[in-house]
Amino acid sequence: MTESAWVQIDGRTWRYEDRGVRFFLLLGDSQALLVDSGMTVSNAKELAEELTNLPVALFNTHADRDHVASNGAFDSIYVSPSELVHPQLRGLASSQIMPVWDGDVIDLGNRELEAIALPGHTPGSMALLDRSSGMLFSGDPIQRNGRIYMFGPMRSLPAYILSLKRLQARVGEITTIWPCHAECPIDVHVIDELIAGAEAIEQGKVPHIMVEMHGTLVRECQAGPATLLLDA
Repeated sequence: MTESAWVQIDGRTWRYEDRGVRFFLLLGDSQALLVDSGMTVSNAKELAEELTNLPVALFNTHADRDHVASNGAFDSIYVSPSELVHPQLRGLASSQIMPVWDGDVIDLGNRELEAIALPGHTPGSMALLDRSSGMLFSGDPIQRNGRIYMFGPMRSLPAYILSLKRLQARVGEITTIWPCHAECPIDVHVIDELIAGAEAIEQGKVPHIMVEMHGTLVRECQAGPATLLLDA
């Protein structure tokens, strides 16, 4: 195990720092769940098995490349079917998919995790809400002092805003937010700030600069606590 890569959050929860992105290990009484599988590591399952003897399953918050590096180690994957449009998942057979829909609950044994659909960053972006602790494992759509990719096919700023507003209605159930990038953890007030910033961008009230990302020219706009990268 890479020295200090695993960071223990509490007795049943860890995070793994993988060069600018992180994934999580959640333990219940009968099963363990990896929330995403890394960017540079290909052995996330083995890393998880260093911490637990429970069977380890995998949930993908979405299918961007920096979240699926160890997917090949799993026979099946919990994921929104909307993410199957991504090349990283397109080759999977239906038998390998454990479809997760908005409102579904994954029970690890005395630890219920509710799936909350947050389309916008990708079509099938999903968060997991730990109903007992109020911890929200949010994937990429919610960040503080990070960059949220909103450029390229299948990403939608209007959908992103609507997703945040749905989540805003449930802030009373959320104690802390555990994103896959940037600051971690962050407080629930970031949701209000992101909505305000994203709406200002949508209304053309926010200046932008042009930057190059992976060979593509994109607009960089400040959306309150995070930066959105949008189509030029």
